[in-house]
Amino acid sequence: MSTKNEVLSALMAEREAISGEKLARRLKVSRNSVWKAIEQLRGEGCVIDAVTNRGYKLVALSDRISAPEIEGFTRTRELGRHPEVHDRLDSTNTRAKLLAAQGAPHGYLVCADSQSSGRGRFGRAFFSPERSGVYISYILRPTLPAERAVMITSMAAVAVARAIEALCNVNVKIKWVNDLYIGGRKTCGILCEAGLDFESGMLDYVVLGIGVNVARMDFPDELKTIATSVENECGVHISRSRLIAEISNQLEDLWPQLETGAFMAENRERSLVIGRDVTVLRGDEAYPAHVLDIDPQGRLVVRAEDGVRRLGAGEISLRLN
Repeated sequence: MSTKNEVLSALMAEREAISGEKLARRLKVSRNSVWKAIEQLRGEGCVIDAVTNRGYKLVALSDRISAPEIEGFTRTRELGRHPEVHDRLDSTNTRAKLLAAQGAPHGYLVCADSQSSGRGRFGRAFFSPERSGVYISYILRPTLPAERAVMITSMAAVAVARAIEALCNVNVKIKWVNDLYIGGRKTCGILCEAGLDFESGMLDYVVLGIGVNVARMDFPDELKTIATSVENECGVHISRSRLIAEISNQLEDLWPQLETGAFMAENRERSLVIGRDVTVLRGDEAYPAHVLDIDPQGRLVVRAEDGVRRLGAGEISLRLN
């Protein structure tokens, strides 16, 4: 960890001011190094008071994503404990898949302030400007058969909805299977990509990518009517680092339910599509249907012209009529 991050961690742990001399002794660096770190943090937007005869006190965190800030709000044992943070990546999922193939452990977290090639389902682009959103990918190693991978997406949708609501007074809905909506517009997308053990038919790893529009944002013309952000909807600025930590907290709380699927009750309660008429898109095929339910395996239950169908993740896309 850099001296800057060590100083930030130390300041976050202190309720009262702490002297530069004490910080230097604790971190085993020079007082000049502490001063330089303080100035770096101030330059990044942290508000740090210098209290006469007492030392430095952290008043407010910066708008940047940083590992110490995430760790300071994280209460998990495995998920997201020591995040890898980048200013910019092509895609956090791409980076996480590489690390997963190299043996990175369960719960490893990759974060980026922005993405040059953020991706959604079916290869669609995900708008990922700097200092605006949460762009993260977890490496997960569940003991699940490949056909049940949809459960991870369903679980993650509930976890992210809970995390947003824990920090902001909004009501988050889930558009099956991987989109979160606030006020009728998309706020979050989830992309699960899996590595398969062909001999056992079990998942070797899952990369769980999550993108949340957080800060106040002006969207491109093609997105203005369909996308929104947390701050656009609630009018309150929330820390992106804190939201990342809360997503980790909520995911780890729900992880023991992955086998039983107990979280599916809440997923149904939050559903934006149950009881709605929709258009099901499957390859070149498109047909109208009425959504009846989401079953315990996370599949969408619809009534089409030829009868009741159960639709699994990766098979369809939905557009609300």
